[in-house]
Amino acid sequence: MLQSMHFENFALFRRADFTFDGSFCAITGETGAGKTLLLEGIRLF
Repeated sequence: MLQSMHFENFALFRRADFTFDGSFCAITGETGAGKTLLLEGIRLF
C-alpha cells in the first residue's frame, strides 16, 4: 500500500509531500490544481 510520496521538480510540483493514512483517500481540487499530475506520479511510481 502506498503510504507517502515526495515530488521534486515534477510538472507543476516544485516540491510536494503527500501522506496517505491507509483509509479512503479522495483527491479533489480546482481545474489546474494538479490532480491528474498526482495520479500520473503514482502511475510512474
